[in-house]
Amino acid sequence: MVLLAPSPSSVRSKPSLLSVSNVTEGQASERGVFVRHALGGGETANLLFLADAVADQPLAALIPLDVDAPDRLHSVSRLMRGLLGRTIPSDARLTPQRRRRLRNMLQAVDGRANGASYREIAEVLFGKDRVATEAWKTSALRDATMDLVKDGLAMIAGGYRALLRHRRRS
Repeated sequence: MVLLAPSPSSVRSKPSLLSVSNVTEGQASERGVFVRHALGGGETANLLFLADAVADQPLAALIPLDVDAPDRLHSVSRLMRGLLGRTIPSDARLTPQRRRRLRNMLQAVDGRANGASYREIAEVLFGKDRVATEAWKTSALRDATMDLVKDGLAMIAGGYRALLRHRRRS
């Protein structure tokens, strides 16, 4: 999400590139007005107009200098590329493998919450035949199933927020 504020008078030069006509959704809150802005090509940008910020007046992007600053800079870059009519690169943050693991985590937690044993969950996720090929107590599938439940519970407890951030090298 891009945070927008009125541009300081010392740097104002041209009107905003944002068009009020491209706003597809808007919702007021105590923080400001949340807006979804159409950029073209099916892409949208999530914006938060702070305080007295208005789309047709000069605006400035506000980027707090915290751990999320790189993600905010990336969002501003995507917004500007769209506003200038340039190609917007894909914002795919999840690989197909990661998506599959997340889906399996949700299925595993859902099964556990509904009283299924780890073995029953593994049979659904990996197939009965595959689970039956090894002794359950020492099976790698048992460990994987338990990890899926544990990681799924961690996601539910707030870890899902990490999905919104870009992966960074340590």
